[in-house]
Amino acid sequence: MIDEIKKDASVRMGKSIESLKDAFAKIRTGRAHVSLLDHITVDYYGNEVPLSQAATISVADARTLAIQPWEPPMLAPIEKAIMNSDLGLNPSSAGNVIRVPLPALTEERRKDMIKIVRNEAEGARIAIRNIRRDANHDIKALVKEKEATEDEGHRGEDDVQKLTDKYVGEVEKLLEEKEKDLMSI
Repeated sequence: MIDEIKKDASVRMGKSIESLKDAFAKIRTGRAHVSLLDHITVDYYGNEVPLSQAATISVADARTLAIQPWEPPMLAPIEKAIMNSDLGLNPSSAGNVIRVPLPALTEERRKDMIKIVRNEAEGARIAIRNIRRDANHDIKALVKEKEATEDEGHRGEDDVQKLTDKYVGEVEKLLEEKEKDLMSI
């Protein structure tokens, strides 16, 4: 029973790490990468679909993304969706390709991005600690119901703490990498 609780906690903590990685992927550094546009949706004949389902996205060079819509009438809606996004990008169409130049990040903007990254990391740490709290609560309930001994309960809580330390360490490592990435020019 305690093993199931630990396994569930581990899976949930892993999902928190994946969520953090997704959040970090959306925060641009200075280099062009396709995942930057993952969260943008486009009006495709009355349906909101992810940009990747309406066009081919590629990296033209270090600071430019190239978007090629599968259908020519989609040029304008895709451009509009990118302009209305929270990324602050200005796409320009050249024939049947949309080019999205990424402006260089200023020092002030980099510091703002680091604040955002640290905030995301703190959210992940809080989520992991909440999972630890839930797991410990479940273990204590098992001990109280006499379905596990007190020693098993203490061992289970120690194991959950080790899991927590491991996943918080992963958050710290991801944060350090992203901060380094943001500060490099």
